[in-house]
Amino acid sequence: MTTDTTHSGRTHTRRSILQSAVAGAMLLGISRFTLASAADRKFKITLSPGMLGIRANLHECLELASKFGFEGIEPIISDLAKLTPDELAQTQADLKARNLVLGCTMPAMPFSGPEGSYRSFVKKLPETAAVLQKAGGTRIGTWLLPSDEKLTYLENFHRHTARIKEVAKILDDHGIRFGLEYLGPRTMRARAKFPFVHCMKEMRELLAETGATNVGIVLDSWHWFNAQDTTNDIRALKNEDIIYIHLNDAPAGVPLDQQVDNHRCLPATTGVIDIAGFLDALLAIGYDGPAAAEPFDDELKKMPREEACQRGIDAIHRALDKA
Repeated sequence: MTTDTTHSGRTHTRRSILQSAVAGAMLLGISRFTLASAADRKFKITLSPGMLGIRANLHECLELASKFGFEGIEPIISDLAKLTPDELAQTQADLKARNLVLGCTMPAMPFSGPEGSYRSFVKKLPETAAVLQKAGGTRIGTWLLPSDEKLTYLENFHRHTARIKEVAKILDDHGIRFGLEYLGPRTMRARAKFPFVHCMKEMRELLAETGATNVGIVLDSWHWFNAQDTTNDIRALKNEDIIYIHLNDAPAGVPLDQQVDNHRCLPATTGVIDIAGFLDALLAIGYDGPAAAEPFDDELKKMPREEACQRGIDAIHRALDKA
């Protein structure tokens, strides 16, 4: 812990100084979040429209992010691919002028699919990676299914190791980091005969086996909660071990073994998930990548997208205020 000494000789910790500043700011109507985030937080609050249940193209996303105080946007590859060189340059200039960065995109990838569909995907991947690289994007992720009907854990482990290694190499050739998300709920593992990777420890074992240096975890607070991972598990990571963060809460009154993937809440809404501990751990390891809300909230889908954006950013602010 570092200390600062005032001219009167009194010594204060960094925390006490921050607390004093917060107290003064509250009197002036300035939120604690603003000060705390400026002092401690390196990661960027990112707008991913689909995860808030809204429809917005790349430039609409840019406008919404700027209006509601987000710090980054999802690099929507289908939109980026359509831009002319001049349009791309203008988009990059707009991002810079609004102090926004490109975060992470999360397309589905057929890691559990048959060889034919996987090969078709790999054939097109260099083109996708080139689009993202040209735009200045550096992160892409996907999720892994936590069970399989035919392959045992070991068989599935070997198949995923080979496929992740191959995809990671293509992405690394374009300067892109690759994130994999584990899915934690027991209700998802029960969909097929053989369980597969569904917690942080197993995901770390899988990624280590690939030997790829540009791979990491997409860490979702809801899956972290369902996998019964801990804050110590996060604190054991390094910043570079994480590619993307998803923030959310779980519905109250639902037993752990009955939690369902598409029934979630905005972060810091129900208090079921220890979002303060989750964020404290990320702050402690200096995570500096994108973070976005992913609530799967049907009510948000019914709202005007401006209201959904406001609720999303407010929820993240509340969550950070607890950290």
